[in-house]
Amino acid sequence: MSDATLHATSPDPDDFAVQIADQVESFLVAVTEVAKGDEPESAIPFLLLEVSQLLLAGGRLGAHEDIVPDERYEPDLGPEPDADELRENLARLLEPIDVYSEVFDPYEPRKAPVPARISDDLTDVITDLRHGMAHYRAGRTTEALWWWQFSYFSNWGSTASAALRALQSVVAHVRLNQPLEELDGLDTDEDLGDEALEAEAGRVMAEEIAGPLGLRTVK
Repeated sequence: MSDATLHATSPDPDDFAVQIADQVESFLVAVTEVAKGDEPESAIPFLLLEVSQLLLAGGRLGAHEDIVPDERYEPDLGPEPDADELRENLARLLEPIDVYSEVFDPYEPRKAPVPARISDDLTDVITDLRHGMAHYRAGRTTEALWWWQFSYFSNWGSTASAALRALQSVVAHVRLNQPLEELDGLDTDEDLGDEALEAEAGRVMAEEIAGPLGLRTVK
């Protein structure tokens, strides 16, 4: 893509920057609405869809040539918006399935899975995306694209991918009528290996979460 396209200020929907910004904005709005808890019965399918669509934008950023910002130093955006309320709301909404196990780097051998939370993941992704959106809304399009691309590689890409695997797994367990391993009481601040994860995991039948989270079982 040419530098002229990256610097374009036209709202042309075919512009790469406009398309990425639209997908980012859609994710920010959608997850914020889900976190309000007004429609818990559709939370998991909706989050699965939104994270999947966001990762399409991430893939486009990842496949794009390196984007270089206009200025050597990033302009000061002021204090970051507080995301604690969003994190807490998501944690309450997703409580039955919030904790999952994750391997951070599949190319590092013999790395044990560690516990993670979908609510933490989504909040971290939103924090990164909001930072770039602040640049975009201020008219610094190239700076926004640079930040979204850089943070895709360094943080939100892998974080969103992990959350997507967890959400897809929940949907698959329910649709295929397979029981879930319980992670209630699992402390995500602890460094736990495979055996500890298995020892602490109990049993939660899929039907216990299917109704409240808008999932159906296969008859």
